[in-house]
This record gives sequence, structure tokens and C-alpha cells, in this order.
Amino acid sequence: MNHYPLWKYLLIFGMLVVGFIYTLPNLYGESPAVQVMPLRTHLKVDTELLKRVEEALKSAQINPEMLALDATGIKARFADIDTQGKAKDILQARLGEDYVVALNLQPRSPQWLLNINALPMYLGLDLRGGVHFLLQVDMKGVLDKSLESAISDFRATLREQNIPYSGVSREGNSLSIKFRDAAMRSKGMSELKQRFNGMDFNDSDSSSDFRLTATFKPQEEQSIQKAAVQQNLTTLRNRVNELGVAEPVIQQQGADRIVVQLPGMQDTSRAEGILGRTATLQVRMVEAHLNADSRDYNPEKIEAARSGIIPAGTELLYSRRDGRERAFVDFKASGVYRRKSQWCRCLDRPAEFRPVVSVKLDAKGGIAMKNASRDGIKRRMAVVLIEKGQAEVLTAPTIQSELSNRFQITGMRNTRKPMIWHC
Repeated sequence: MNHYPLWKYLLIFGMLVVGFIYTLPNLYGESPAVQVMPLRTHLKVDTELLKRVEEALKSAQINPEMLALDATGIKARFADIDTQGKAKDILQARLGEDYVVALNLQPRSPQWLLNINALPMYLGLDLRGGVHFLLQVDMKGVLDKSLESAISDFRATLREQNIPYSGVSREGNSLSIKFRDAAMRSKGMSELKQRFNGMDFNDSDSSSDFRLTATFKPQEEQSIQKAAVQQNLTTLRNRVNELGVAEPVIQQQGADRIVVQLPGMQDTSRAEGILGRTATLQVRMVEAHLNADSRDYNPEKIEAARSGIIPAGTELLYSRRDGRERAFVDFKASGVYRRKSQWCRCLDRPAEFRPVVSVKLDAKGGIAMKNASRDGIKRRMAVVLIEKGQAEVLTAPTIQSELSNRFQITGMRNTRKPMIWHC
């Protein structure tokens, strides 16, 4: 008979006890639950929101099994699916469109197990159920927008270098630039090759003009497509976070497809609505605001707008910055400028501890921005996000100098992760 030291028996026994404790959450199972999360950056998940949820459920005579506050939102667990659905309708009506009320499943584990991080084993779609999406990136649309952007960039480059040309047009998957003579074509080719090293340039002659044909190099085309897929992956991950789903699967499948799996997600329509949501970013000139640090300061006009007296061609908007409500009167007639086909990246500058948004406009937008900013130096320019039919001002920096098709926006205060802006 084998004999071992006492400490070995105690070690084995201790490991069995620990293993048993950490398997207990799987025995308790899961209950229908509702998770409340803010959609706006300035809205906080705090005890005040918890109190609002608690009062809304109490007024509807709904008693949750558990109501808790964590870093991501408010979680309420219920005894059955009917109570869960009723609670979701009540909370959505009381809290409004600024909050996401999502249906999911929460473990029934007692608090002492959660305190020691003893969580149930998360099951996939085959064992737990949920939602499965297969999304495809429109690669043709991505390349079409890249070609449209290149047309504007070609025109701007040739104008900057005073190189005369007859026109720039698209022919299938290539661009054709027409010149009046071979000398200007040679000069244009040299300049364009230097600035656009991701494209191949070939010359050809016709009876009436001298042409230069530009096409994307295969590696550049693959880079554009890869960037589009990565951008969509980032956007989908940010939106899935709003749903509060534990252990979601978001991964690329093949060259242009993305798989999204949300185990335990019960509200299919809510998931589809959030994942398919679109937003528009606009830049508008500010007519009046409440900060006295530039020439647009006009509290009287703001108060008049709040009371309903808004001048023709203007709109009263509110800022989300710092959680404080600041009013803006925006002249729509002064122009709305959109960047059509590029991505704005929010870059982190460690030395200054502030993000910078780099914006690149197409040729038409660059001309409009130049005309508007020339007369708007020391005035404010509002960056407006339009989402789900609602507009709000993200920031309103002061124009320091005349702007063109490339400029930067500083002063964006972002306490969360760096954001990707599609303008």
C-alpha cells in the first residue's frame, strides 16, 4: 500500500474543494435579464441611473430578483421571460432614446460567488442560443469611393502645381487624365507618381489629346480592402459593447465577410438595429453660443432661441461636451460640408494628452470649407453628429486660420477609448 505525506492529501483535497466551488455557478443556471446602458458619451452609469431604473420598475409593480450597478450599465434579473419583456418596455419608455435597454441572460449565482470571480461557463450558440449575423463588406463600393477620392486629389494636385489639364474622368476601374500636349502630360505624370505611389500610371495618345491612365496597384487595392474590413470590425465591436453580451464572437471570415455571434442575445431586432445603425458627421458654422471666448458669444440670441424665436435658416443644437448643455444656433444656409470617402482617425498625442482628428475633404468640400473659413476666423465651427434622426454638437473649436481640404480639429475630450470617425 502506497503512503504519501499528509500535505499531499491536504493539497489534493483543497484542489477538489476549490474546483467544486468554481463549478457551482453552472448549477445555478441563468435567468432572463435586462441591461441598461447609456448611448451618449456624457451620460454616466451611476447611482442616480440605478435609482431611476428602480423607481420605474417599482411604479410598474415589477420586482426584480436582482438589481445591480457595474461599470458597463444597470443589470436587472427577473423570474420569467414575460416579466423581462414588460420591464424592458417600461424602462425604454421612461429612459428615452438616450439609453439602450437590451434583453439578455444573467447568471443566478449568489453574490459571494461573483465576489470571488466564480462565473458560469459561457456556452456558444449551439447550447445557449442567440443571434448569428454574417455581414459582407461592399468591396466594389470601397474601391469606387477610393477612385472618386483620387479624382478630387488629382485635380487638386494639378491645380496646386499649375499644370494645365483638360479633364479627369473615370473609365471602369481606372482614371483617365487628359492633357493638351506631351510636355504637360510628362510633368503631370512626374508629379502624380511622386504623390500617389500606390497607383500605376501609363501614357497613351489619341487624335485629339494626350492621356494618362492611372490604376491602383494590386497591393494598394488589397490594402484599401483590408482597411475597410478592419474599420468595420472596429465599428461592430464598439456597437456590440452596447448590447452587453458576454463572450461575443466578432471575426473576419474570408476576404470580405464578418461573422458576429451573440450568445444568449434574445432581442434580435435590437441587435440588428444597433449593428446596422448609420450616422453622419457634419461641419457647420456657429452663429451664437454661450462661451465668451470668441466673437460668437451671444447669450441673448441663445435665450431667444430656447424660447422658440429662432432666425430663419438656423437650428438650435446642444453640446454633449463635459455633460453640460450648451446651445448653438447654426446657419444651415452657410453650408454643410461632408467628407465623402475618407476615414477620420482620432490620433492620440501623448505629449499633449489630447486627441487630434485629421480631416481630408474632397475637392468640392475643400472649396466650400475655404470660402466659409476665410470669413470665419476666430469664429467657432461645430462638429455635429446626426444619429437616429437626432443632431448634437460633439465639439465647436475656434477657426484659427483659413482652412482647405486638409485640416485638424483639436480639443476633443474623450475619456473612453480612441474613436474612429466616418465623416
